[in-house]
Amino acid sequence: MFWRDVTEKVVRCVLFLCAAISILTTVGVVLVLSFEVVQFFQKVSFADFFLDTEWTPLFATKRFGIWPLIAGTFLTSLIAICVALPLGLLIAVYLSEMAPWRLRNVLKPILEILAGIPTVVYGYFALLFVTPTLRYLIPDLAGFNALSPGLVMGIMILPMVASLSEDALRSVPNSFREGSYALGSTKLQMIITVLIPAAMGGIIASFMLAVSRAVGETMIVAIAAGQQPVLTLNPTQAVETMTAYIVQVSLGDTPHGTIEYNTIFAVGMMLFLITFGVNWISIAVREHFRKKYR
Repeated sequence: MFWRDVTEKVVRCVLFLCAAISILTTVGVVLVLSFEVVQFFQKVSFADFFLDTEWTPLFATKRFGIWPLIAGTFLTSLIAICVALPLGLLIAVYLSEMAPWRLRNVLKPILEILAGIPTVVYGYFALLFVTPTLRYLIPDLAGFNALSPGLVMGIMILPMVASLSEDALRSVPNSFREGSYALGSTKLQMIITVLIPAAMGGIIASFMLAVSRAVGETMIVAIAAGQQPVLTLNPTQAVETMTAYIVQVSLGDTPHGTIEYNTIFAVGMMLFLITFGVNWISIAVREHFRKKYR
């Protein structure tokens, strides 16, 4: 009896420490970013950062408008989402409701292999294969552009959307399916009107996680999107994302403590806030649909 109580207390402490590590890590990241960001905004005004439309902190004439980097991040992520979300949902529906179990056991591991490919490989695939292929279809496409890495990012996050959405669909009780069939629905009508709405919480959560993954992607955009921070939504032009800029400065000869060095923390804080907002929306939407179909 004594040793069982001791063991339970030890296990409880270990589990608490594991949970605390993730929280403390997040707090540490926020504190480090905040300290550097305070130093940055002591030298750069909020107006210059949020209202200016040029980003040239490494040039002789320094401008600190964050919007070109936000636009580049938004553009490549939007292209990736347009590829991954519809295809991922269709794949999830097929694997969950239509594919024979033997075929499902083959297709799902093959699909998830995509998630294990290093992103640097995806980056060179976008630069050396996808971009030359697209230039046959779009002659005006620049050598570095937003379209190619956006498409490849969509392929990269496709397994996440498909796998999580399939899990959400398969978690719907069979009584929902049987009730729909009893009312005379076809399989397609059951999927559209019953199954997908009932699993919408998990599907939306997979979408939001995929969006966060796309926003935070680094190597693909650093290799194939170019490093030109221009305020544009034209996917045929070269752009620079927030993550690509951080890589550019981190690998350069920027001295520690300079304004150029502080910019990577300001950009990192913006990226953190964006991904935090996306994840918060994901949790709110998931809870909404969970209560609706409880």
